[in-house]
Amino acid sequence: MMHGAQFSAPEAVPLVKVRYCLYARKSTESDEKQALSIDSQVKEMLAIAEREELEIVDIRRESHSAKASGQRPVFSELLRDIEIGRYTGILTWAPDRLSRNAGDLGSLVDMMDEKKLLQIRTYGQSFQNSPNEKFLLMILCSQAKLENDNKSINVKRGLRTRCEMGLWPAPAPMGYLNEKRVDRKGHVYVDPERGHIIKKMFEKVAYEKWSGKKIYHWLKFEMNFKTPNGNKGLTLSNIYLLLQNDFYYGSFEYPRKSGLWYKGIHEPLITKELFVQVQEQVKSQIIRVQDKEFAFTKLMECGLCGSGICADEKFKKQKSGNIHRYVYYGCTKSKDKHCKCGYIREEELIEQFVKLMDEIDLNEISIKEKIKDEVERFMRFQRSILGIQSKIEVKEVDIRNYAKYLLKEGFDVEKRELLSCLKSKILLNNKEVLINNGKSRVELLR
Repeated sequence: MMHGAQFSAPEAVPLVKVRYCLYARKSTESDEKQALSIDSQVKEMLAIAEREELEIVDIRRESHSAKASGQRPVFSELLRDIEIGRYTGILTWAPDRLSRNAGDLGSLVDMMDEKKLLQIRTYGQSFQNSPNEKFLLMILCSQAKLENDNKSINVKRGLRTRCEMGLWPAPAPMGYLNEKRVDRKGHVYVDPERGHIIKKMFEKVAYEKWSGKKIYHWLKFEMNFKTPNGNKGLTLSNIYLLLQNDFYYGSFEYPRKSGLWYKGIHEPLITKELFVQVQEQVKSQIIRVQDKEFAFTKLMECGLCGSGICADEKFKKQKSGNIHRYVYYGCTKSKDKHCKCGYIREEELIEQFVKLMDEIDLNEISIKEKIKDEVERFMRFQRSILGIQSKIEVKEVDIRNYAKYLLKEGFDVEKRELLSCLKSKILLNNKEVLINNGKSRVELLR
């Protein structure tokens, strides 16, 4: 008989009827493709509940992965319901349905310690608030997390090995197609319908100095270019990304921006020399947002074709040596390359916006109260600092005048904030600004 050692008996579940929530989750991980579906889990657990006369208060279904903590909305609701006492037990197929991460597992164990969660029942086991059963629960869930971690390492190792063999481990870039054969996994071949078009894109940029926008219109209106999946065309940003993809001359970096480069065994569409020429041309075309900011871009729509309105700047050197900057706004022609919208100088555009402030209903401007507060603040400044005695009374005319002032003298960000608060769309039609307050484009143009 041993002396000095004390053993505590497992803490018994209070003699109260446990109210269960049946929780079923279908994992999206590849190694669980053969696991029971959500419906079959529910069917099996309901059979157990009926046989053992368990009280099921609710059934919760979820398809989110349990790898990351706090990423399952249904599971989070389940924890909140346990916290407020709606349930005191969980019925689920297996422990790994509840957690594959330390965070969610810790939440369950904490609730058991606080006696808010009295029991977790699975197909073949029961876990109550006793040290041994909680320890076993943590081991089983930790084992599931270990499997996830090892799987992630194995997947990365497999991808790296494939890259070292010159194989592409992802969906093929535009102009190529993935081999469908199992024994040719990672192999890509030139798309017979699109490969030659992608090659022409590079040649036109390098040799004919075509811009991305010109390539876009050429693909859309002359080549009727469509992607293999979804039957959609390329956007302008897609085009620039393709033109900067090293894969087309035979090398590739994987993952992107990792610094790990590989020599592919796929057939190159272009030479490296052509690729370098294209990069030099592209650099001269891309306008960086932080360097080129305009007051009224992305605020208007073409009244003729519905395309966006973009801005461009021109510089003119006078005989005196002075250089003047002019900003023009016009249709991007993304929906109709033959659009006749025309271009308008920024100064003329501002004059039209100023006139618009006299006609517009102030309720149209959701920034009205902010302008009113600003005008009141300025009047208080006049009275307290400049000694100008006047009763503070902000009228509509003050708000309109302040809005006009912002359009004429304000910073670009202030102009954008003012116009972005208009509840109606702003249309630019043949150098004329229109407000679309519910009318169709056709009605406005009559």
